[in-house]
Amino acid sequence: MKNNTFLGLLIVLCLAVNLFADDGHKLWLRAQNTGSVKVVCTKQSPTIDLAKHELAQSWQGKSGASLKLTIQSDPKIKGDGFRLSPGEIQANTDLGILYGVFELLRRQQTGEPVKEEVFNPSYELRLLNHWDNVDGTIERGYAGYSIFWRKGNDSLIVTDKDKILWQEYARANASIGINGSVLNNVNASPLMLTTEYLDRVKAIAEVLRPYGIKTYLSIKFSSPSLIGGLKTSDPLDKDVIKWWQDKVKEIYSMIPDFGGFLVKANSEGQPGPQDFGRTHSDGANMLAGALKPYGGIVMWRAFVYKPSSKDRAKQAYLEFIPLDDQFHDNVIIQSKNGPIDFQPREPFSPIFGAMKKTSVMPELQITQEYLGHSIHLVFLAPMWEEFLHSDTYQKGAGSTVARCTDGSIYDQKHTAIAGVSNIGLDANWCGHQFAQANWYAFGRLAWNSALTSGQIADEWIKLTFKQSSNYTDGVNDPILAEWNLNFLIPVKKMMLDSREAAVNYMMPLGLHHIFAADDHYGPGPWWGPKGIRKDWTPPYYHQADTNGVGFDRTLTGSDAISQYHKPLNDLFNNIETCPEIFLLWFHHVPWNHEMKNGRTLWEEMCYLYDTGVQQVRQFQTIWDRAEFYVDPQRFFEVQSKLRNQCRNAQIWKDACLLYFQQFSNQPIPYDIERPVNDLKDIIQADTDRLRRQ
Repeated sequence: MKNNTFLGLLIVLCLAVNLFADDGHKLWLRAQNTGSVKVVCTKQSPTIDLAKHELAQSWQGKSGASLKLTIQSDPKIKGDGFRLSPGEIQANTDLGILYGVFELLRRQQTGEPVKEEVFNPSYELRLLNHWDNVDGTIERGYAGYSIFWRKGNDSLIVTDKDKILWQEYARANASIGINGSVLNNVNASPLMLTTEYLDRVKAIAEVLRPYGIKTYLSIKFSSPSLIGGLKTSDPLDKDVIKWWQDKVKEIYSMIPDFGGFLVKANSEGQPGPQDFGRTHSDGANMLAGALKPYGGIVMWRAFVYKPSSKDRAKQAYLEFIPLDDQFHDNVIIQSKNGPIDFQPREPFSPIFGAMKKTSVMPELQITQEYLGHSIHLVFLAPMWEEFLHSDTYQKGAGSTVARCTDGSIYDQKHTAIAGVSNIGLDANWCGHQFAQANWYAFGRLAWNSALTSGQIADEWIKLTFKQSSNYTDGVNDPILAEWNLNFLIPVKKMMLDSREAAVNYMMPLGLHHIFAADDHYGPGPWWGPKGIRKDWTPPYYHQADTNGVGFDRTLTGSDAISQYHKPLNDLFNNIETCPEIFLLWFHHVPWNHEMKNGRTLWEEMCYLYDTGVQQVRQFQTIWDRAEFYVDPQRFFEVQSKLRNQCRNAQIWKDACLLYFQQFSNQPIPYDIERPVNDLKDIIQADTDRLRRQ
């Protein structure tokens, strides 16, 4: 009895540190040194100095140990990769040493073994895309204003506060292997290319550079006529070509390691080469030619669609596949993971693997535009893992999206992956404490696309919540065992289940883009006012009628399935073999269609919507039980957001089931909870919201 009492008191004392407020600003970088380390390194550089500093402040290995940092060429080490062993980190570059230090420190904190092993990045370029505007706002940003730009008379003045924040940002990115930042919105302002704004880009680049992060800019294709005084922005016009060459020369004179341009062209009203009768390759190659002498690249987005298209999902493939052999080797086509627009679940875009002679890079969305903004707890690693491991079959079985884009299958000059940032000025950077995990997960998967969601969640939880001053990793440590059982295991399960839960209460079985107008937050399957483009309205996508629901993309429908390689096109085309998670994406399905579990389609929709609500309620229970292990500030912030998420999930369920019930004319199964909201009230609330905007 005395031993049990003593153990209980010990656990309480060790966990007492969690009573202090924590705003989450430290992210996953919380370790404090528990001993000294002797660092042996003959080379000096700003990056090496950072590596030594990280070791001095975060070392948790044996006190007094010696660690050798060696810069030495090794053919087994690729790019900024590194070799890690218990007493040495070896790399080809200074940046590789810094990455190796972060890996070693991560393993010390998480209890993973340190053995001799080579760590090479899956992608050469691992970038964050910031949709930040020059006035400091962020398109689809849910964590406050921009860390780079602000509005006002002093908007371009660089302060010490700016530099500190940029350094913290750079350190966080370097710790997970991110090596590039696009500093502004793809819906770019031409002001970004003016000298005044380039001066601020230069200041940002100087802070990011020691951490190995290159700066990139989104550009407006019509900049020559908007700010250059030219009469045209035609990419084949000699004066336009000269203007871009001069502008690129100016940029590199200020920022010698500038990375290049990201371009959104002929998409959603943005100008592009098609305005002048030119092709995407004409526009991209003109810019690539200007950047080539300096080693810069062009990332040309494939997010294109037209109001006249019968199926928006087909447009990128139709426009880009015919141009496959026409792009310069420093052009990378950047495609969203799915054919539509960052939906909770989409099949992979067929452009992946189909472009064999052009570098293609995935664009993932870290910010939760379609997944509950900064309110809903949705861990996105399972979505990205599903996408990267999807088999395109372009070179036979095993031709996954990851292998089609990382240079394993096709000979690509550059390999890259990008994530649309969820970072803002909020103290916790991301608006939601758990949204930090998505930033972390993107970096880890960009470095190693073979990591599992479970591995990443395990790392992040330990780094973010398991304080080194609370726990030790000793054998049979009762405090660690208590923490693992009551916090790590249930919270990890909550994270891993959260994406599927969101799909369940929002858009199960392949439903997509049935959001309320403008904010892409709540449900709006009914929204389709006259005068609005059809492909901007939910009915365009769900096609619900008394016969069934879903978008027919089969051979007899829009034929989008033909853009996929065999055997996928045959698999998707047959309603009996189509994976049920994509059923309503590829088929217009009768309400009484029998699912694999014996339920009808209507019944299965009802059960999945209800399951989603129940899952979020379970998340509330898991988190409430975790209170003992979390500081009060972060605990109550997450608890409040989970309550909000649960209310939202209920509205999603009620709105969608009551709306689609009008077409199915069938009862909601009596063994699931009844809707608690009236459809007319939900629609009225949404109408009032739009009226206020």
